[in-house]
Amino acid sequence: MKKQIAILGSTGSIGRSTLDIIRKDKKNFQVVLLTANNNYKKLIKQAKEFKAKNIQIMNKKLYKKVISLLKNTKIKVYTADTPVKKIVKKKLDFAMSAVVGIAGLQPTIDVIKNSRTVAIANKETIICGWHILSKIIRKYKTKIYPVDSEHFSIMELTKNISNNEVEEIIITASGGPFLNSSMRQLKRVKPYQAIKHPNWNMGKKISVDSANLMNKVLEVIEANKLFNFDKSKYKIMIHPQSYVHSIIRFKNGIIKMILYNADMKIPISNIIYENKNINLNVPNIKIDQLNKLSFQKVNSKIFPSVKLIKKCFTKGFSTPIIINAANEVLVDLFLRGKIDFLDIVETINKILKGKDFKKYAKRKPSSINDIKIADNWARLKTIDMCVR
Repeated sequence: MKKQIAILGSTGSIGRSTLDIIRKDKKNFQVVLLTANNNYKKLIKQAKEFKAKNIQIMNKKLYKKVISLLKNTKIKVYTADTPVKKIVKKKLDFAMSAVVGIAGLQPTIDVIKNSRTVAIANKETIICGWHILSKIIRKYKTKIYPVDSEHFSIMELTKNISNNEVEEIIITASGGPFLNSSMRQLKRVKPYQAIKHPNWNMGKKISVDSANLMNKVLEVIEANKLFNFDKSKYKIMIHPQSYVHSIIRFKNGIIKMILYNADMKIPISNIIYENKNINLNVPNIKIDQLNKLSFQKVNSKIFPSVKLIKKCFTKGFSTPIIINAANEVLVDLFLRGKIDFLDIVETINKILKGKDFKKYAKRKPSSINDIKIADNWARLKTIDMCVR
């Protein structure tokens, strides 16, 4: 019997990688739901190729256009207002949650309630709403797997391992395009330089996060939410080759790491196939490349973002929500040429010192609306500080 699958955010890179895996094994999978925000042309093309019975277009302005384009098909079209359980009556075998940003929180909650297994590739959902998600996960007994290579590696390396056995958890960072830059050079960074990653092509936002290591700040917060290890055990280390994604140092003197090419199909396929050793046909690491592995400490002068990690853990429960929201706004402003590259982290630090910050940071949200209150405040505060 075919596995019933839903992909939230099917037109993004994670969604497309998931469909690439399914494309090679259609006899074992049936795509029943695909969703997208704006890329309706790609969504329609995917739905037709994979014979998906249902699609969801999150941008309501595009709903009528999509309906008209599919009027002679059997594909049903829904808006963001329709929860998954009303679209798919039976429980899904697998769902991929790959909607970008805080907008992915509600859809992820909906799909957790209606799926046996959910893979999450949305760090904002975990960072901002894990205390809500974890309760729903327990209630519905849903299996949850992180898709990010760093968290997937931590999960694989720490199965059946207790906090007392672990000395250190190292999340690696490539260092991005400015690893060997000076402060003088960083002051003149342009958007086209920040999105030019030395190892791979990514979206503009994640490329900027990689360039100043904000992505690693968010990944440490995410790991702390997902795994039951002390906050103090998480570290970041530069590894320019990007073959090792996480390293676990155990108290018994053993160090473990997993090496694989930075291809998201690897963690995704291992999750979908439940770690069965299938032939993925993806490029493997050549033996001679192992001679070139290098690691180095993070220079906090070049990457001051790493100092935000401690503040996330000590300044109040909602601090990660505020930092995440402010960063999204600041990256967008930088890409539009409204602020400088170094202003991103500097502005976040200014927000954390502001008189209104504590009022929002110390609140523990009990609902999605509470999360949105902190998120919206941070966004408005950021814009107010940067746009005059």
